[in-house]
Amino acid sequence: MLRRLLLIPLLFALAACQGPQVQRDFDPTRDFSAYRAWGWQEPALQYRPDDPRIKSDLTEQRIRAAIAEQLDQQGLRPATAGKAADLKVQAWYIVDQRTQQYTTTSGAWGNPWYGYWGGPMFTDTRTIDYQVGTLQIDLYDAADGKLVWRGSAEQTLSNRQGTPEQRAGSMRELVTRVLSQYPPR
Repeated sequence: MLRRLLLIPLLFALAACQGPQVQRDFDPTRDFSAYRAWGWQEPALQYRPDDPRIKSDLTEQRIRAAIAEQLDQQGLRPATAGKAADLKVQAWYIVDQRTQQYTTTSGAWGNPWYGYWGGPMFTDTRTIDYQVGTLQIDLYDAADGKLVWRGSAEQTLSNRQGTPEQRAGSMRELVTRVLSQYPPR
């Protein structure tokens, strides 16, 4: 029984250790070295679902700041008032509800060659509901409006929200992982 109770926190710990899966796609015909300045394509951040528990000005500020910081580290600068942007940036923050089942079996012991012996077999199936947040960042060519690069990463969301600093740090980490794939090499 104790083994089964310890299994659930262990599974959550393993899920927490697993980093977000980063995916990207891009237009290979584009010269990404020509892009120097960027600006926001409004609305800069869109949410799915449109839920007030997810959608907030604070979340948007954190995501915008993290994207601006990472684009700067990639050599892109915000377009100034007198200069047009080469790239337009738009992000999506999508939260999905997911379910996973874990089954454990216990109660028998022995050797498979001579047969198992012991008490009756017990099977326990647990269902765990959790939320996954996906951040998708799209970069559009400002001249023709076409999508030239897209990156996204998923992250399992915690029930504990943490401090504002922890939330900002988590968002910075997610944005860093997504934009680490830009420019395509």
